[in-house]
Amino acid sequence: MSGVGQEFMESTRYRAMGPSDQEKGVPQPPLELPVPEGALKLIDLPAPRDLALGRASLREVMDARRSLRKYSEQPLSLAEISYLLWATQGVRDVVKAERTTRSVPSAGARHAFETLLLVNRVDGLESGLYRFLAMSHRLALLPASEDVTARVAEAALGQKMIARSAATFVWVAVAERMSWRYGERGYRYLHLDAGHVAQNLYLAAESIGAGACAVGAFADEEMNALFGLDGENQFVIYLAPVGKRILPTSPA
Repeated sequence: MSGVGQEFMESTRYRAMGPSDQEKGVPQPPLELPVPEGALKLIDLPAPRDLALGRASLREVMDARRSLRKYSEQPLSLAEISYLLWATQGVRDVVKAERTTRSVPSAGARHAFETLLLVNRVDGLESGLYRFLAMSHRLALLPASEDVTARVAEAALGQKMIARSAATFVWVAVAERMSWRYGERGYRYLHLDAGHVAQNLYLAAESIGAGACAVGAFADEEMNALFGLDGENQFVIYLAPVGKRILPTSPA
């Protein structure tokens, strides 16, 4: 078998790796991108330790978990969005300003993702585009067009569930944060890490009566352009709309 996929696997084998930037003594990239200069406001989120959410057993949420593509009009609460952000990228500890431990695993504790959040229906938040500041557990409201969610849905090959969700998580890979330690093989780990993050979102969403649907089908160039990403060092790697379940109606 031959093709781009096979070439990628060949080129990222350990035997193909040279010295990493870490081994060369290059300073490591920051643990988090700086607060965007154009941020319109910063919003403190409810502290994860204070949230009484997600008390269902792991077995229960694993049994019930499904990809959810249709959502009710019920909004998520600010506490629920705080919980989901913590479940997917929450920082537990900063170790010597060199690495973080978080609620999800990551190769070498590199945690190379930034989280963008498209908000449609979250109590206490205006609709629009946000970036999660994981180190301080805050949201930064970013400038965006009024139709940004519709444009993201279009770039995701017309998947309308994004526009109908309460919120959509958009994970942006910062490649140098991973490749600094692992070189070209780090690109494998970025995609593995995306799976860890999405599964945590699925389980956390299920535990609060909501659901998610991971999205890997999108036009890369269009999606990256929407968020001002260069598509090389920073690029969208995965998305997931989230919303409350549509409850069955009781018979009259």
